[in-house]
Amino acid sequence: MSALAGVAVLAGAGGLAWYGNQPLRIEPLPKTVNVTPGTHLKSLSAMLEREGVIGNARVFWLLGRVLGKAGTLKVGVYTLDRPLTPLELYAKIQRGEVSQAMVQFIEGWNWREVRAALAAQPMLKNDSAGMGDAELLRAIGAEENHPEGLLFPDTYFYAPHSSDLGVLRRAYRLQHEKLLAAWETRAPGLPYRTPYEALIMASIVEKETGAAFERPQIAGVFLNRLRLGMRLQTDPTVIYGLGERFDGNLRRVDLQTDTPYNTYTRGGLPPTPIAMPSEAAIRAALNPARTDALYFVSRGDGTHVFSSSLEAHNRAVNRYQRR
Repeated sequence: MSALAGVAVLAGAGGLAWYGNQPLRIEPLPKTVNVTPGTHLKSLSAMLEREGVIGNARVFWLLGRVLGKAGTLKVGVYTLDRPLTPLELYAKIQRGEVSQAMVQFIEGWNWREVRAALAAQPMLKNDSAGMGDAELLRAIGAEENHPEGLLFPDTYFYAPHSSDLGVLRRAYRLQHEKLLAAWETRAPGLPYRTPYEALIMASIVEKETGAAFERPQIAGVFLNRLRLGMRLQTDPTVIYGLGERFDGNLRRVDLQTDTPYNTYTRGGLPPTPIAMPSEAAIRAALNPARTDALYFVSRGDGTHVFSSSLEAHNRAVNRYQRR
């Protein structure tokens, strides 16, 4: 019988109810199933079929649609240690009976977003909630004075009801390892005194472009500016300095208002990272592209036009920004 024919037969005359109560042939046991963030009903069904948990993804999907399960899937790692019926499997995932839960830290997030993501995890003890930044940094073994940028953006699995300090500790150690490994393979002649300064630059690169292939060139522009004593003049640092006052609209007065993070009013790097940089951004900051460009302007599609003179830059601004 074809998959379509099987769906047709099961869809009528109580066939779905019969299917929902038949034990699945899950071999071998135990088996783990990873429901990742963004998983929807159709992708879950396809994944379970690939993993050998169910025999027909279309039938399993149809059962879920009929039962209204589409919006009830909880992410995490599920351990299947006995034969389950499709209804029991749906109930397990709906209740979030995970052997491991997970939280994602997204590259480019700032510290406030990280803390919000941790607080939103129902199966994670939010032990850091009552801690100030300095106390929290000591608790995870960090030597730095400011938490921004110190965590590696990744997906972190944890046992239900464990402490968020364990997640933070792993993320801190991983970022530290990534930074030191990249520092050892850095290009010669870079104007950084410490790996931390490279991390600051990496965070700026992370926020300046959504096009991964541009990261080394963006880093090259900023390093050219540092070498020449030019101000970086990068909007993301100004936005970071505004903090929660930023309403999504960067105004001329914001560029003119001095803060420790305003790279229009102050020279050099800002005092700390401004976001959580990816490994690719760290490597770009430590192995920048060789370029004579000193300026860049957005095309409006996520990429930039790079220029080595102010005259060429102004032409690009007129074309892509002022139209």
